[in-house]
Amino acid sequence: MITNTPSLDLVEFIETKILPQYAQFDRAHNLEHVTRVIRNALQLAGVTGADINMVYTIAAYHDLGMSGPRAVHHITGGKILATDARLKRWFTPEQINVMREAVEDHRASASHVPRSLYGKIIAEADRDIVPEVVFRRTIEFGLAHYPELDREQHWQRFRQHMDEKYSANGYLRLWIPGSENERRLTELRNIIAKPALLRQYFDALFEIEK
Repeated sequence: MITNTPSLDLVEFIETKILPQYAQFDRAHNLEHVTRVIRNALQLAGVTGADINMVYTIAAYHDLGMSGPRAVHHITGGKILATDARLKRWFTPEQINVMREAVEDHRASASHVPRSLYGKIIAEADRDIVPEVVFRRTIEFGLAHYPELDREQHWQRFRQHMDEKYSANGYLRLWIPGSENERRLTELRNIIAKPALLRQYFDALFEIEK
């Protein structure tokens, strides 16, 4: 039976045992971020008819791999999910394997299409392409990981990241046709295409985040 809310006992487990772990990560991958991803994922589950408990769990676990090297956090996160024996209370081994793959496939720079609908959902939910959110998270990540850079160097890093990931020639791909992210990505690209406007956003948010 398809429902529009996760099981209450699963929610209690996730909220008490899993989500608090995000407090140890940088500001671009913190509790606020995972909460947004969960909200986005649940909305997409309702649109696609995916299993709500699976989608909720994948979203909750998707960045737990940030406890290790960022470059392989998606692989680490998949292993964390797959080896968490507590999940056997709610899911079959087959479902856990699908969820592991979905966590592995969520990274924006992945070179392959997500292997299942669940991978597409979490990859799409993780994009959260609200221009100001994208800009703020990029600045937060830069400040946390490159504290030695001055303002202009942060700007150059910020602009390069926007071009490489989000511009019309960037590597970011969307997997759910007709999603809200399509409209937001167009809005974001229009800002990126205007360097002076992009700099205005950067300067305003940098002042707040620094």
